[in-house]
Formats: sequence, C-alpha cells, structure tokens
Amino acid sequence: MTGLRTLQNEVIGCTRCPRLVQWRTRVATEKTRRFQDWNYWGKPVPGFGDARARLLIVGLAPAAHGANRTGRMFTGDRSGDWLYRALHKAGFASKAHAESCNDGLVLRDCYITAAVRCAPPANRPTPREIQNCKTFLIRELTLLRRVRVILGLGRIGFVAAFKGCREAGLTASKIIPRFGHGVRVSLNAHLTLMGSFHPSQQNTFTGKLTEPMFDSIFHQARILLRKEL
Repeated sequence: MTGLRTLQNEVIGCTRCPRLVQWRTRVATEKTRRFQDWNYWGKPVPGFGDARARLLIVGLAPAAHGANRTGRMFTGDRSGDWLYRALHKAGFASKAHAESCNDGLVLRDCYITAAVRCAPPANRPTPREIQNCKTFLIRELTLLRRVRVILGLGRIGFVAAFKGCREAGLTASKIIPRFGHGVRVSLNAHLTLMGSFHPSQQNTFTGKLTEPMFDSIFHQARILLRKEL
C-alpha cells in the first residue's frame, strides 16, 4: 500500500494543468447554493479502493460539485449514486451510497480511478490534460498487480485505460478497440478490458444507460473474476 499512498499524495499535489487548477479552485471557492456549508476539497482527486483489487474502474474526471467537493472518486454526485449502487449489488462495495470520505464506505476487490484527476470545465478535459494525467494511471496499473478486469466508463475512460495498459507493457496490441457498452477485449492472457456507458445524467436521464444495463456489466465482471480463482 505504501507505493499507492505515495502516488496518491503526488496526485493531490499536482499542478500540471493551469486551466484545471484555476477551475477547480474557483468552483471550490464559489461553491453552489446547496453546498455552501461544505469545505470543498478543491484539489486533484486520488484513486480510491482496495490495494489488492482485481477490478479496476477508470472514469472520466471528478465532478465539480461531486469529487471536487468531497475529495473521493464518484462521491457526492448522481453518477456516484449509480456506480456505488451497482458495486454494492455486485459485492464490490460495503454500501450503496457515497456521501463523503467519512461515510464508512469500503471497496472490496475494487479500485476506482480516472483519466483526469481534476474537475474540468463542462466535464470536458483537453487532450493535453488527459496526456498530463496519463503517468498517474500507468503507475496505478503497475502498482495494482492483481488487477484482472479493467472497466472503462465512457469512451474517454475506456481509451485512457487501453493506452495506459499499452504503455505499462500489459498488452502488445497497438490498435485502440472500438468503444461500446458491453465491449470486452482480451489484453493479455490474464487481463480483460471492458467498456460501459458512463453513468452521467446525460446517459441515465435519457435512458441510454439503464440500471439493468449497468448492473449487467458488474455481473459480467464477477463471472470473469471467478474464472481467475
């Protein structure tokens, strides 16, 4: 766990992207009306979960009033409500709802990270910002040695996960797989990359992603992990 803690501290102290530093700080200072009483995190958000995880989830980036407020991935927003509910059903999370870093939620056999560690304006990081964060993901992939299934949430998370694996030497494949909900790609003899639509409000409110669709992804992940036992 020492290596992961060191990396998490490096993430928290990162100032590589001036636009993101300015935005995350502005949001944390101005806040939003319903969270005026909160002391916003307002810094890069480190990965979170079980250091011995076999399931790694790669999201897009912290939400402005979610993880940028609470300091923990997918905590305090509607996307997180969907994710932790699904993880709880599949046995990867101790609770179905995440409110703060002090809510007692524990991940089992699962670790959550993201392509970008700072909240971006309009939830849209630039290619350069994704590139700047890539080294953190590569190091996580190196440190989380028991990972057997990687789930990319949304196209950005999926592509970032694939590129990270390629640069970490975990796959010899050079061609980026086509993203889609339920896509499954064998990266090597012991590592599978899966894709899912991101549980953003844009997808869940429109019905592009339904709860059964999302639950099925984690059911498939469980099946794959059982084969590794």
